[in-house]
Amino acid sequence: MTEILTPEAVAFVADLQRQFADRRDELLSLRALRRAEVARTGRLDFLPETVDVREGTWTVPAAPPDLVDRRVEITGPAERKMTINALNSGAKVWLADLEDANTPHWANVLGGQVNLYQAVRRTISFDSPEGKHYALGEGPYPTIVVRPRGWHLDERRFPRDDGRPGVGALVDFGLYFFHNAQELIERGSGPYFYLPKMESHLEARLWNDVFEYAQDHLGVPRGTIRATVLIETIPAAFEMDEILHELRDHASGLNAGRWDYLFSIIKYFRDAGEAFVLPDRAAVTMTAPFMRAYTELLVATCHKRGAFAMGGMAAFIPSRRDPEINAVAFAKVRDDKEREARDGFDGSWVAHPDLVEVCREIFDAALAGAPNQLGRQRPDVSVTADQLIDLTATPGEVTDAGVRGNVEVALRYLEAWLRGNGAVGIHNLMEDAATAEISRSQIWQWIHQGTRTAEGTAITAELVHRLEDEVLAGIAEQLGEAGFKDSRFDDARRLFEQVALADDFADFLTLPAYELID
Repeated sequence: MTEILTPEAVAFVADLQRQFADRRDELLSLRALRRAEVARTGRLDFLPETVDVREGTWTVPAAPPDLVDRRVEITGPAERKMTINALNSGAKVWLADLEDANTPHWANVLGGQVNLYQAVRRTISFDSPEGKHYALGEGPYPTIVVRPRGWHLDERRFPRDDGRPGVGALVDFGLYFFHNAQELIERGSGPYFYLPKMESHLEARLWNDVFEYAQDHLGVPRGTIRATVLIETIPAAFEMDEILHELRDHASGLNAGRWDYLFSIIKYFRDAGEAFVLPDRAAVTMTAPFMRAYTELLVATCHKRGAFAMGGMAAFIPSRRDPEINAVAFAKVRDDKEREARDGFDGSWVAHPDLVEVCREIFDAALAGAPNQLGRQRPDVSVTADQLIDLTATPGEVTDAGVRGNVEVALRYLEAWLRGNGAVGIHNLMEDAATAEISRSQIWQWIHQGTRTAEGTAITAELVHRLEDEVLAGIAEQLGEAGFKDSRFDDARRLFEQVALADDFADFLTLPAYELID
């Protein structure tokens, strides 16, 4: 860890905190004001004050050579073995996730930086406790794009000068940029980032100012940093043009962050009535009208501005023991990626190396020898504010199985998160903080809206407590007495009840969860 927390790197991050942390705080306060207005009106709309930006003819700069072709991007935490597997996967891009797939234990925060440092320099290897050796193959290797934490997350182990917790995003960005920017440039690449959880173009403006300051401070030419923004909150969906415009010379593209987007819609309209109650999580697919509006608008906006449109996550984890599960799941993944390729996306995400070939095959066919689909404009797309928030046309029902599934996923994920694992395979799906957020926020909304399942069951706190008992009894049987005793399921249950059953809705489950880890 000493190669990461050098006096020079610590001073650089501390300087970023002094320059930008207070502005971050102000922007988080604006989030609360905007959400209060939505609670009052039940509406969101495009900003009248930025109409000139939306109607302008500006574009973002051309991509650097190693970001021109992004047809397959593999995502995962910067854990040591997973870093090596991602670099050996054959994907075009590796999204090194320091956010939703990572528990911010201090050991994980620093360990991820060590792994990225070695990944950039191609020196990383790993010997597992079982004696298996992991090393980099011959390449070529994916371009590394790092996702720092969102603006809302603090880092108490890196406090500001006045003792208040630091900003997690600035710690993640600052340490990676300080140690690796020049090395990446010398290797023909650059410091590239995925920016999560933003809710407005003002938050993008802050990132742009951070980029300019950091580049100037280290003597890196402005525009060397390139950023792809995850459009994974409902207010950001109304500001796609504005977000790209604020990032100016640093903009690379937008991504359809589907799981957080669903969570954001539930969160924003949780108390807006039955019209905003969604069916079971598994029933809400990308073909739902409001999700189609969102993705069509994203592709049209990106290509109008010369930016990449990146598709969403295929979260399936192939089973080495059940070919029937694989056959069904691979068919769903294929349908999903084929839809994205037809719609004009330039590439898409997968969570497992075994899915890289499926995604690549589909985009190879769609691209027909080209590196991307930037030339494919979508003048046929016209999306209204009403279409973006029209949830009533979503097919599906709330079912008993859906309620139980949400309880189980949340409990299993939170327990693993508390132990330090932020990317968890549950029933052949890769779950992260975003999917756990959907599970707990649906429970909260269903209870507060008085929802009944299709079978007629009233969704109440009492029902959730009973389901918790049943789910945990089953898990205890699987783990055995000693295994269950060594787990953190008691903590996970208390945390789940805090974020799913309390009268007040916690903005992010990771905020109270952060208080429970070292």
